[in-house]
Amino acid sequence: MEVIGYIACALIGISLGVIGAGGSILTVPVLVFVFHVPPVMATSYSLFVVGVTSLFSAAGKFRKGDVLLGPAITFGLTSMAIVLLIRHYIIPHMPKYLGTLGNASFSYDLLCMLLFSGLMIVAAFFMINKNGRDCDTHGGGSRDLLKVIPYALMVGVVTGFLGAGGGFLIIPVMTLLLGIDMKKAVGTSLAVVALNSLSGFANDVNHITIDWEFLLIITLIALIGSISGAFIAGRINAKKLKGYFGWFVLGLGVIIFTAECYTFLKFV
Repeated sequence: MEVIGYIACALIGISLGVIGAGGSILTVPVLVFVFHVPPVMATSYSLFVVGVTSLFSAAGKFRKGDVLLGPAITFGLTSMAIVLLIRHYIIPHMPKYLGTLGNASFSYDLLCMLLFSGLMIVAAFFMINKNGRDCDTHGGGSRDLLKVIPYALMVGVVTGFLGAGGGFLIIPVMTLLLGIDMKKAVGTSLAVVALNSLSGFANDVNHITIDWEFLLIITLIALIGSISGAFIAGRINAKKLKGYFGWFVLGLGVIIFTAECYTFLKFV
């Protein structure tokens, strides 16, 4: 079973390397269902894996001139502030059980997985949707940058509570609102995801006991996957791959949501 988990970690990195988004949405389910990491801790581990992998990929994009510092800083600092607030003031104080229904207890772990499966379904919609367009890069003045703040806050909430990078939200905002072409949107998105994820994990270090050996192994595998993804990115149709991956994420999200609901309701 662990072999499947390691293969999935490689696929997470490959997805980030090829399409700049989507791979992180698999990290928490892999950690929870394959490696049996508790959901709340899985969000912390996910922040590290996604953060390191995105940082490595963003560094390569930056050397090629595909990271725009203005949007990265505006989007990153806004969403990072929300991530830090959530990881420091809310997550450590969440009660283990939120209520009961009949004989079943509604736990925070259950809520986390239900929200995450819902997030997977939303992410799948963005990846499957073919109505998005790539725009020509323009200067992107401060008026344009102010438009992204509500979306940056949304990404901060997603990353803070669920440990997902939010690249599937960032890229459409950068292409459609800021007029950034897809290649630079992917690079800038990776920089934002790295900033958010690593800042959130840095806060969590003080609240959880970390199995560093395990965490570094799966992160290394994801890194190798991202290198492979970057290598093959120019040799395959990334848009088609994104669509296929979106359908996979949609199916997995529906399965997780159904399984969690069934597990809860059978005890009611």
